[in-house]
Amino acid sequence: MKKQFVFAMAAILSLTALSGCSSNSASATTAAETTTAAETTTAAPETTAAADTTAAPDTSAKAEGGDESLEKVLQAGKLVMGTSPDFAPWEFKDVSSGTVEYVGSDIELGKYIAEQLGVELEIKPMEFSAILQAINSDTVDIGISGFAYTEERAEAMNLSTNYNINSKAGQGLLVMKDQVSVYNTAEAFAGKKVATQNASLQYKLATEQLPSDVTIQPVTNVTDGVMMLTTGKVDALAVSGDNGASLAKTYPEVAMAEFMFDYTNDGNVIGIKKGNDDLTAAINEIVEKVNEEGLYEQWKQEATELADSLGIKTN
Repeated sequence: MKKQFVFAMAAILSLTALSGCSSNSASATTAAETTTAAETTTAAPETTAAADTTAAPDTSAKAEGGDESLEKVLQAGKLVMGTSPDFAPWEFKDVSSGTVEYVGSDIELGKYIAEQLGVELEIKPMEFSAILQAINSDTVDIGISGFAYTEERAEAMNLSTNYNINSKAGQGLLVMKDQVSVYNTAEAFAGKKVATQNASLQYKLATEQLPSDVTIQPVTNVTDGVMMLTTGKVDALAVSGDNGASLAKTYPEVAMAEFMFDYTNDGNVIGIKKGNDDLTAAINEIVEKVNEEGLYEQWKQEATELADSLGIKTN
């Protein structure tokens, strides 16, 4: 790791801020909606690479002029993460054990960040559109839920270094398979009904790049949108290229349209409250390590396999 300022505070603060936590507390992820030990969140299948971690970030001296966001997390002994757990393989529920466990590649990322900081991860499940408000109201410390970078999000909150950077599938629209070639331009969607998840990048792209007479149908989650598409309630569903390819495997009657939105896909970002620069810097250092070691791709592959084994449709 090139940066070192973050990695000098936890070694010292952990003796005071984290006293009372066991030495392996960083791996104990708890779901916000549960209170019993039996419902402690577990991760998607563990990998050797993911377990090979470096020392906790060093925060013995706060940067001059810095804020106290990182120090507060370390003193609390936990990192609170908002996510919308309806988006396999990124974040979803595993109830096979009889208790709710939040799993997926984004959950693994959150666990890894907490582990590197030397704290526990607490998950607060919520609707996707509620995460920004939760960040700004200090209900959560971070939001990890497949966020793509947008200028509006960058103005509303701090955004981390990009992760999931190997994703180059772009953004487009899922349509019925026999209509793929019909929808080869934006104008081909004129007068059509298009479903898209509330507050998502795809919602923004659909409203900005499709004809003005397109009817936008907001949906809470992508799965609802697919069901509307396959039952003829909408003509298309705006999704990322990765999601579309995955959904086409689960629903062979659908496929990505030839038309794609004009968008450069640079992966995903983590949302952090505006001005929480110390915490953002610490997270960026950890995300860079994730990227360097290719950990996220491993987590996503394993989460996809887990979802398949549980009969959960991936997005």
